[in-house]
Amino acid sequence: MAASKSTNTYNRQNWEDADFPILCQTCLGDNPYIRMTKEKYGKECKICTRPFTVFRWCPGAKMRFKKCEVCQTCAKLKNVCQTCMLDLEYGLPIQVRDAALKIKDDLPKSDVNREYYLQNVDAQLATSETMGPGGALGKLPSHKSELLAKLARTTPYYKRNRPHICSFWVKGECKRGEECPYRHDKPTDPDDPLSNQNIKDRYYGVNDPVAEKLLKRAQAMPHLEPPEDKMITTLYCGGLEEGVGEQDIKNAFYAYGEIRSITLVGKQGCAFIQFTKRSSAEMAAEKTFNKLVIRGSKVTIRWGKSQGKTMAVANAQSDMTVPGHLPAPPIEVSNNYFGLAAPGPSGINLPSSLPPAPLGAMQYPSQDPSRMGAMAQQQQQY
Repeated sequence: MAASKSTNTYNRQNWEDADFPILCQTCLGDNPYIRMTKEKYGKECKICTRPFTVFRWCPGAKMRFKKCEVCQTCAKLKNVCQTCMLDLEYGLPIQVRDAALKIKDDLPKSDVNREYYLQNVDAQLATSETMGPGGALGKLPSHKSELLAKLARTTPYYKRNRPHICSFWVKGECKRGEECPYRHDKPTDPDDPLSNQNIKDRYYGVNDPVAEKLLKRAQAMPHLEPPEDKMITTLYCGGLEEGVGEQDIKNAFYAYGEIRSITLVGKQGCAFIQFTKRSSAEMAAEKTFNKLVIRGSKVTIRWGKSQGKTMAVANAQSDMTVPGHLPAPPIEVSNNYFGLAAPGPSGINLPSSLPPAPLGAMQYPSQDPSRMGAMAQQQQQY
């Protein structure tokens, strides 16, 4: 059954007619004198399936031609590029941005509900031009995520615009040589999850292999684990310069909570900041770890040590270094004052070695046999 004229006219009113696309710097290219072709109602949006104005251009020399994939309404709703589906502010996938900002996506996926939802969005976009990482419907939270600051791409990545790999060159059948518009490189592993990417999955923020790779990289980044002892509320700051004072340290940490005391050790270039609450210390450690700079020098942040654990280690070291009671001597030594050898079987103590005879004492020459024989006869007569 053919649609009525009024229905067709109403549907045409929702079609998009734009003068310039919404693109990121990477997709736009480095050429300031870029030329584009404009085709009104050229294709259907891959998200809402409504016809929209398609732009096609070449981002630079030896790059492939690119075109818009989604309409501007869907792009404004997520604040993404119409071509690469990456966030316009951070250059990250939608799944990573929503996970960092804790944004819950409520965009319907069925045809009827999506059409009704987008009609309301068009009415709001006609009266408001506010755009942010959370979209044009006011989903942007008030806080800024540190994860986005670490993973954000601040410079354009023009390698993403390179031509696709020549399939004939992979087979060894390409006859164009240097005139081939495609890239003559070795293809990636087909089992690599990055080789299978879907526009809808990237837009809705589900099962995106690029986002999963970035989230795993974020988990592998170094971070400061809080100690198990909840009584510890002290942070250690190392690498301070000579001119840093207590006021400089207080200005760097006052925003995280009430500070109980600040102990500055100028000779070692470090300081100890003690907070009144554990939550304040945890917040300060999380916000300043590998990010705090005081007077142009980067400061090392660590947790303080537990006093009980420090005392236990000190006592253990004192037990190892200071000797206690001496062990009891052996039985044969305790009964022998001069330390002679043990008594023999006859009960007579036989010294192991005789000391040398003193000067002036009688010595028996053992080398004269005649005198030794005479002395033996005299002993027999007695």
